Amino acid sequence: MLTRAVTGVLATAQRRTFLSVPPMTPDKRRATLKKKIQEKGFVRAMEAHSGLSGLIVEHARGENGEKFDALWSSSLTSSTIMGKPDIETVDTTSRVRICDEILEVTSLPMIYDGDTGGLPEIFHFTVKTLERIGVSACIIEDKTGLKQNSLFGVDRKQQLADIDEFSAKIARGKAAQVTDDFLIFARLEALIAGYGHDEAMKRAEAYLDAGADGVMIHSKNKDPEEIFRFLEAHNKLPNRKMVVVVPTTYNTVPEKELVERGANIVIHANQLVRAAYPAMNDVAKSILTNGRSKETDSKILSVKDILTMIDDGTR
Repeated sequence: MLTRAVTGVLATAQRRTFLSVPPMTPDKRRATLKKKIQEKGFVRAMEAHSGLSGLIVEHARGENGEKFDALWSSSLTSSTIMGKPDIETVDTTSRVRICDEILEVTSLPMIYDGDTGGLPEIFHFTVKTLERIGVSACIIEDKTGLKQNSLFGVDRKQQLADIDEFSAKIARGKAAQVTDDFLIFARLEALIAGYGHDEAMKRAEAYLDAGADGVMIHSKNKDPEEIFRFLEAHNKLPNRKMVVVVPTTYNTVPEKELVERGANIVIHANQLVRAAYPAMNDVAKSILTNGRSKETDSKILSVKDILTMIDDGTR
């Protein structure tokens, strides 16, 4: 749901021909993520779970012109919008369909949350599909068994994958890609599962040696110290590559500090869908309470705005 609060940062864009994007081919889009990282040193990504949320990410601007560099297709938010739990209940075909809807109306590069990647033989074909439609990167996590969202931490059983088997999966994915533009990141769950820093570093080195283009280090702690410690140690690795961080819980840390400490990609992984739910719930309750929708007018877009906010090509 689009409320005035959610769309406030888009006011400037709405005064233009709102929500239209330049044409973008899969090959051109796929190459832009690596290019942006090389040129800027880091990329800021925001989750998108639909064509409309993708357009919001594309057009949002901060007070000083800040903007997002990439889209994040999240397993959690893709499951949530379908009313399903985040335990890989939404299959790859359905996930790819969501990506297609977003890619059709945006031009930013996309990073795909690949969960565990499935069996190596399946991950092989996932990589080929994602690369073909123009996705720039896939991140897979080193867990096995029934998926549990990482933000549960040790409240749920988080079973780590065998290092050699996961390394083989990464190598299988890298062998499947056709271009040099597509990136595969290994998501480290050792901190999430309670195994600590040394285990995370051991796995990072193994996955980088297996051919991963970088690692994503994940933590559910509000205190960022274990992330800082990992970044410091990773910077000293002889096979250091790119690092992805997701400051969902340690969100008091500015992006600038994470980048200064060694992060290359900062992902804001679920905030838009979390913003939408309370807004929709509030409007639904108001209509039930008042028996009419008048009281919601100040909280939602006007009918004219919703009709004209997306460029229909007739103006």
